[in-house]
Amino acid sequence: MSLNINTMYQTLEFKSTAYTCRIGRKGTVDFEKGREGDEKTPLGQYYMRFGFYRADRISRPNSPLTFRALRENDGWCDAPDDPAYNRLIRLPSSVSHERLWREDHIYDLIIVMSHNDAPPVKGLGSAVFLHVTQADERKTLGCVAFDPEAWVKLLPYFYCGMPIHIK
Repeated sequence: MSLNINTMYQTLEFKSTAYTCRIGRKGTVDFEKGREGDEKTPLGQYYMRFGFYRADRISRPNSPLTFRALRENDGWCDAPDDPAYNRLIRLPSSVSHERLWREDHIYDLIIVMSHNDAPPVKGLGSAVFLHVTQADERKTLGCVAFDPEAWVKLLPYFYCGMPIHIK
């Protein structure tokens, strides 16, 4: 089983069902041509690593995928020259980062995928996640986002190592 993201039609396809999704506001880019901050969704094959959830807002997801509750001081390093690039960090931090504890609900559920992580290549992009869509359904900064209703239907099927095809 795999999760297929069709960027042309902005659909997430799984088990013969298509769900609307959002991709990068500047479109897509081949994985090896992606750059930090380009606002493009990287094309390629990835794998689910693990997930985070906001325990103060939702219950632990019903999924075989490993999930950890987010903490208020969780961040993700997006500083290409830092040894923690494209990794979870604790805040406060003096390096450039993305705060994972957000008020807008998009990171109430996050799945970390194998984008640029083994090992991370400087500047190739960081913090490319699967997460919840914005309330106004705007495009992402490079992640793939989908509606909470789709999350509920799909989470029971997600597992560590599950393939994600972004094409």
